[in-house]
Amino acid sequence: MISEVFITCAVTGGGSGPKHSPHVPVTPEQIANSAIEAARAGAAQVHIHVRDPETGQGSREPALYREVVQRIRKSNVNPVINLTTGMGCALVMGGPESPLPTAAGTDMAGATERLVHIEELRPEISTLDCGTLNYGTRDELIVVNTPATVRAMAARLQKLGVRPELEVFDTGDLVMVHDLIKTGLIDDPPLIQLCMGIPYGAPGDPTTLLALVHRLPPRAIYSTFSIGRMQLPYVALAPLLGANVRVGLEDNLYLSRGRLATNAELVQRAVEILDRIGVRVMGPDQVRERLALKVHG
Repeated sequence: MISEVFITCAVTGGGSGPKHSPHVPVTPEQIANSAIEAARAGAAQVHIHVRDPETGQGSREPALYREVVQRIRKSNVNPVINLTTGMGCALVMGGPESPLPTAAGTDMAGATERLVHIEELRPEISTLDCGTLNYGTRDELIVVNTPATVRAMAARLQKLGVRPELEVFDTGDLVMVHDLIKTGLIDDPPLIQLCMGIPYGAPGDPTTLLALVHRLPPRAIYSTFSIGRMQLPYVALAPLLGANVRVGLEDNLYLSRGRLATNAELVQRAVEILDRIGVRVMGPDQVRERLALKVHG
């Protein structure tokens, strides 16, 4: 067990959340305001996707990221900003008998294109998905991250001085993590997120989580979360296994059964849970020091 943790708030994600909850932020102003409220509630780090303001769907438009980041940086809070690079890897196959041509929803971009907003905005952290996955409940959707693409993105992030948060969805992704470290593409300390409960990835049970923890590289600083109703129980579980905490509307829409949450409410509940089990919540400057982050903006 660890006695202090940091909380990451995953503010909006790129899925269909706005259809199911009015609290999921969509416009850059809404996303930034929700991130600021989460930081005031106790989140040391805010994890940012952006959405098309017209459709509500996930986007990788740099101008949208620019507005969100500028609004957060101009606010009177100073959370660690963590931008996703997880867009641009969606492959939707045509079907079991006719896999090609690909279907609507496919969005494949090269390693450089997926980092355009990182190049411009230089957040302290960006995510880096470490493998390919049959993703979610859409039968033909594959999230594609080849080893060559992951290595290319890791090398560029290292040159930019942006700390990658290595996203691990299953045990094979940890093979990639160890390879990146072995080849010198990840600076110490490695920062890892164990993503649990995603369909066709690692299930959200404690036994599987323990197996992943036991395969982590030395000196790793890691967080974990599980989607849906397991998100808040994982707040209590994480520090018992040496992990930091992630909550937010990207992964779960509810504060309790039938009660839709805001990001700030999920962070507040996480702070309450941690306080009741005697775990101290770290602030953003402590996280910057612990992770040896480089502040660019």
